[in-house]
Amino acid sequence: MVQIGSGRVSRSVGRRAVLASVAVFAAGALGLAGCSEPAAPGSGEGTASSEASGEVTLYTSEPQAKIDEIISAFNEEQPGIEVKVFRAGTGDLKARIEAEKTTGGVAADILLAADVPTFEDYKDQNLFQEFQPSETDALSDVAIDPDGFYVGTRIIPTVIAYNTTEITEPPTSWAELTEPEYADRIILPNPDVSGAAAFNAAAWSLQPDLGEEWIEQLGANNPQVAESNGPVSQAVAEGSRPVGIVVDYLVRDLAAQGSPIAVSYPSEGVPYITQPGAVFADAPNPEAAKLFLDFLVSKKGQEIAVDQSYLPVREDAGSPEGAPALADIALFDQDLEAIAASRDDAVAAFNAAVR
Repeated sequence: MVQIGSGRVSRSVGRRAVLASVAVFAAGALGLAGCSEPAAPGSGEGTASSEASGEVTLYTSEPQAKIDEIISAFNEEQPGIEVKVFRAGTGDLKARIEAEKTTGGVAADILLAADVPTFEDYKDQNLFQEFQPSETDALSDVAIDPDGFYVGTRIIPTVIAYNTTEITEPPTSWAELTEPEYADRIILPNPDVSGAAAFNAAAWSLQPDLGEEWIEQLGANNPQVAESNGPVSQAVAEGSRPVGIVVDYLVRDLAAQGSPIAVSYPSEGVPYITQPGAVFADAPNPEAAKLFLDFLVSKKGQEIAVDQSYLPVREDAGSPEGAPALADIALFDQDLEAIAASRDDAVAAFNAAVR
């Protein structure tokens, strides 16, 4: 289980080029510029005086509609900051960052994507500058980098999704998915494309009651591999594959839209990522970037996350409709350093087992 606001825990893991390819501009946010007074960064109450201006560029894997909503709310507090967004999958973002490193530097201020091992790797490469949220004590321990370079912004577990029309007695454990009745009925995301899926491959392999043996048994049931979590959740909702291994918020999104899909949280616990955010070391506008990150983990920012079906990183933001409280979810006890060290081998073993 995670702990909220109980002090920090020691974990195992411890220019600007012309942005011609910045794809999406926060037009909705601009519409609000000048319509309200600057307020406290992330407080939602206008009680502090921190202000900044200018533009910041955000690299993120967040769905477009969700990041647009966040930026719009941020600009109600900080109308002088223009947030430009380049959105892509985690794999594409990492490739872009790697390419920019070799041609003069990363052309962004903020990274919001992926998982802690990815951020630890970038931290070790001195790609980030220090950042401490203003309300650290309100945040879950799992959201905090003990070294003070990034902050988790959501708890995103991977769960079992099932089609409520096709499945009357849903599986309640990862072990059940290896039983013959689920042969040719499971779909899961490609760990070569999805950062969360790659993380999970390592997390499962290190879990004592699952491990490589479970992965091999899962592969024997001939699961279908989709490119990412989105197609997985869609396939389950449509019933073409009635059981999926997928991040939980997508299931809640589809259920809210009326699709026959529901979530089962396996009894062994669930792997999870925290979608960290960090400010790049050479960010052109670091103060504005830090205000944006601070807003993400503020009470208001986390209430928006809850409205968007995410589990928050602070207890006072509530829980998404239909979701258990974070304290009631059994989360894997994740050795992040071991996950980072074993991820490539785990993905290779996972691919060999399921394809």
